[in-house]
Amino acid sequence: MTTTGTRILTLDTVRGVAVMGILLLNIIAFAMPAPAYYNPAAYGGDAGVDLAVWLVNFIFFDGKMRGLFSFLFGASLLLVVDRAVAKGESPARVHYARMVWLLVFGLLHGWLIWWGDILSNYALVGMIAFLFRDATTKTMIGVGFGLLVVQLLVTLSIPLLILGAQAAPADPGLMEAREAMEQGFGQPSAAWLADQVALYRGSWRTIAIDRFEDMQLMPLMGVLQFGWETLAYMLFGMAALRGGMLTGAWPRARHVKWAAIGFGVSLPVYALLAIWMISSDFSLLSVTTAVMPATVPFRPLAVMGWASLIVLAMRPGGFLTRRVAATGRMAFSNYLGTSLVCTTIFYGYGLGLFGEMSRAEAYWVVAAVWALMLLWSKPWLDRFAYGPLEWLWRSLSRGQVQRLRDRAFGHHSANATQ
Repeated sequence: MTTTGTRILTLDTVRGVAVMGILLLNIIAFAMPAPAYYNPAAYGGDAGVDLAVWLVNFIFFDGKMRGLFSFLFGASLLLVVDRAVAKGESPARVHYARMVWLLVFGLLHGWLIWWGDILSNYALVGMIAFLFRDATTKTMIGVGFGLLVVQLLVTLSIPLLILGAQAAPADPGLMEAREAMEQGFGQPSAAWLADQVALYRGSWRTIAIDRFEDMQLMPLMGVLQFGWETLAYMLFGMAALRGGMLTGAWPRARHVKWAAIGFGVSLPVYALLAIWMISSDFSLLSVTTAVMPATVPFRPLAVMGWASLIVLAMRPGGFLTRRVAATGRMAFSNYLGTSLVCTTIFYGYGLGLFGEMSRAEAYWVVAAVWALMLLWSKPWLDRFAYGPLEWLWRSLSRGQVQRLRDRAFGHHSANATQ
């Protein structure tokens, strides 16, 4: 059985794994200067256990968890629209109210808490995804692959720019662009890294001012740079909901097939790219090529592999499945809660550990945050209909305070909107 009341257990469980898995990558962006996220050589993480941690993450998780989260966002978007139609409500009004308030949350998150926000990107792209609500699954998949071609071309411009800078080292414009690329993907100077560490060990006000100066147009730029892929995954998720993959309609054999195809094709490619980056000492060209255009064609297969593997592994009624599904039902609260916890641990207005932990050591924080997610989500939902931020988002979107504690829900809390 894959449903609980009107909840879809499969959807909640896969979403739970995705929101937990995202932290495997984001923890580096919380704990270290930005280029370390893509390049372990940027900040003391390209040897020994640190390199091994990077290797596992790159091959198995990098981009896949974000893609899986986008995949689930598309499915949930379509589910909300379908439920609005079933209730006789305006699907456009319900959807766009949700996206507008999600954009507000995303901007506040990005400007006031952490620069790595994805909510504003989801809100803006989600406004476009709504236009495909009545499309056939074939159209959703076809348009999705077309968007990935565009994403491939957009990301290909980054290594081409670096090649241009290498070919014309005296061109001031190209050299300035290369320096910017080094600060995003390469191995910046020790002085620049020291400035970043000092900044994030400073006060909230200092960090917020710097972040706002850098991020005023970030939501729009994020859509232009990565929105093509985000929309593609949302459409794939919508197709997966319509096609039964995320509702439990697929037989296990079909999930086994897609897990085998997804991982069998994508993982060897990621492994080869990792070998190339290591052998080139994580050069700027190898890193930008490997983490940007080279992975675009293969990431969807990895996402499909992960989705099918999670469905195969889940056990309805099992202890861990119930905990992970509850974490997925409260993905919004858990995602923003993770930012609050991690910035408090690493930034100067909290424990000030930014730049202190090695890449491997940072994963002790991941384990602790995962434990918090699994420990608090189910007990909360045993008592309340929604997660705290899900309740706030729902109340704002509907223009009236929603009932948070409703005895009619009991411990199943069946009616909470995806």
